[in-house]
Amino acid sequence: MTTGMILEGGGMRGLYTAGVLDTLLDESIHVDGMVTVSAGALFGINFVSRQKGRALRYNKTYIKDKRYISLRSLVTTGDMVNKQFAYYTVPFKLDVFDEEAFKQSSTDFYATVTNMETGQPEYTKITDPFNEMETLRASGSMPFVSKPVDINGSLYLDGGVADSIPYEKAKELGYSKRIVILTRPLAYRKSKPSEFMIDRWYKQYPAFSSSLKNRYQNYNNTVRQLTEEEQANEAFVIRPSKTIPVKRLERDPNKLQAIYDLGVEDVKQRLEDLKQYLED
Repeated sequence: MTTGMILEGGGMRGLYTAGVLDTLLDESIHVDGMVTVSAGALFGINFVSRQKGRALRYNKTYIKDKRYISLRSLVTTGDMVNKQFAYYTVPFKLDVFDEEAFKQSSTDFYATVTNMETGQPEYTKITDPFNEMETLRASGSMPFVSKPVDINGSLYLDGGVADSIPYEKAKELGYSKRIVILTRPLAYRKSKPSEFMIDRWYKQYPAFSSSLKNRYQNYNNTVRQLTEEEQANEAFVIRPSKTIPVKRLERDPNKLQAIYDLGVEDVKQRLEDLKQYLED
C-alpha cells in the first residue's frame, strides 16, 4: 500500500497548503509520492526537502519587494512574478532550497504543466530541482500575467489550466491512499470565464485556449468526484474551513500569515482522523 499526496494550486492561497504540510512534517507523516500543480508544486517541494517554514518565510520577507512580484516586472519582463529573483536569486542565494535533502528523500515529486500547443497536462517527475527550475516555474506561471516558458523547444504555462487538481494522475500512479490538499472551501465552485478575453489573448494557441475555457467545468467535476470519494473513504481531503480573502498574488503579509495559520489549525483538528485513514 502506497500513499500519495495531491496538491492544488491557487497562488498565495497555497500558503494554506504550506501550513498543512509544515504541521504534517512535525507529525512525521510520510508519503510515497506527491502530485502537485502550480503553487502546490512551488510550496509543496519544501515538504520533500523537510524545510519547515520556508515557504511562509520567504514570501513574507519578499512579498513587497518589487524584485519579486510587481507590475514593473510584468511590463519589463512579461512576468508578474519575476523569473530571476523568484526562481533563481531566492532559492539559490537568499533562502536556499536544500536540494541535497530533496534528492535523499524517498518521496517522488511530480509537477504538472500545461502544453501550449496541445492544451494537455504533462506530469514531470522532478529529480533535480535546481536543474529543472524552468519546469517548476512553468507549473506556477499563471495565464495573462506570465510569458510561456520554453522547455526543450516546447512552450508551457500553469499546470492548473489543464489539470487543477491532479487527482486522477495520482490514481494512475497507483497510490492506494490519497491525501488531497485543496485551497478553497467545500462550497466553492469555479465560474465560467470570459471566452472573448481568452480567445483574444491566446488566439495563437487554440488548444490551450480551449483548456482554459473548460477549466471551470473540469475543476468542478473533480471537486464533486473528491467529495464522493471522501465520503467512501477512498480519499482524505483537507480544505479551508472558512474563507480568507487572499488574492492569487496577495501582497499583504498579515493575510499570508492568516491563511498559513488556518492550514495549521485545520489539519491539527483532523490529525487523528488522518492517521486512522492511513492505518486502515
